[in-house]
Amino acid sequence: MPNLIPVNILIADRTYRLKIEPADEEKLRKTVKFINEKIMEFKTNFAGKDMQDYISMAFLWFATEQSDGAASKIGLADVAEKLQTIEGLIDKALGA
Repeated sequence: MPNLIPVNILIADRTYRLKIEPADEEKLRKTVKFINEKIMEFKTNFAGKDMQDYISMAFLWFATEQSDGAASKIGLADVAEKLQTIEGLIDKALGA
């Protein structure tokens, strides 16, 4: 079994605990920082009902940026996998 380390990440004022490869920690933290910056950008510039609206806008923006090449700079395949994990955690938290 790979040597996974636990990390806590904060996205839109919510904490998520993940287990990742030690080599992926810096990339994950940069991605989380980028996501939070986008969420704050949308929150500042657009009206929304709640934080879920801004999270959705940020993730939609992130997904569409791949065609411009911006997302490929930070490892699109890895980011897509982590976004799916985060999305699952958000769905689980909202359903609870």
